[in-house]
Amino acid sequence: MANWNDNRTRPEGLGVAPSQMGDVTGRTSFDAGLRKHMLSIYNYMASGIMLTGIVALLTAQSGLAITFAQGPMMWLVALSPLAIVFAMSFGRNKFSTATLQGMFWGFAVLMGLSLSTIFLVYTGGSIAATFFATAGAFAGLSLFGYTTQKDLSGMGSFLIMGVIGLIIATVINMFLGSSTLELAISFLGVLIFAGLTAYDTQRLKTEYLTIQQMKMTNPSAAAAYPLGKMVVMGALSLYLDFINMFLFLLRFMGSARE
Repeated sequence: MANWNDNRTRPEGLGVAPSQMGDVTGRTSFDAGLRKHMLSIYNYMASGIMLTGIVALLTAQSGLAITFAQGPMMWLVALSPLAIVFAMSFGRNKFSTATLQGMFWGFAVLMGLSLSTIFLVYTGGSIAATFFATAGAFAGLSLFGYTTQKDLSGMGSFLIMGVIGLIIATVINMFLGSSTLELAISFLGVLIFAGLTAYDTQRLKTEYLTIQQMKMTNPSAAAAYPLGKMVVMGALSLYLDFINMFLFLLRFMGSARE
């Protein structure tokens, strides 16, 4: 058995033994592929958020936001994005990558129409400040999820249950109108989607690594998970984390219009 700790067995001038060179090259290629994959997800997510922001701002400036804040149009712009999310989540295996991409951009536009109403409630300055605060928090949490060696998978079920609880509490408070309950919902909402940001980042990283390992052992099974679809669905997950964290944080940082 080779003794790699024995300097006599190493060629001079090389820091890695010859039999390890393949592993190092493979690892470098592996890491480069992971970085490219995650960068694609972040680019899609950031582009979607930018599109949503532009649509929201232009809609508010045009005066159409008032139309979307009341009547039947309010429910249409509020429920349409949710319908697309469900369609993408449950139909990802049926839809092509191009179809999922189109649905993602359509979702971003509809979210912009829906979010245009926040300009009727909060000042532009406080919205901008909250956005940048959310962006900073998201970057830090996502970096943590990407680099931490701690397994965050156990948080998933707990956080999803928390989201369901938030939805139920929000519906109940629509009838109660309690400011205390609303404050509690907002506080928990920030915490839950902060946790989801770190969790989803690690999940997306783990999914990529799993598929790449599967390609080496079972290429036919790995073909069922196209990277293009993984990028779009990953971007959707992180987009939802960002937007929800922003909206809950806005309730604390937003300054009401007079």
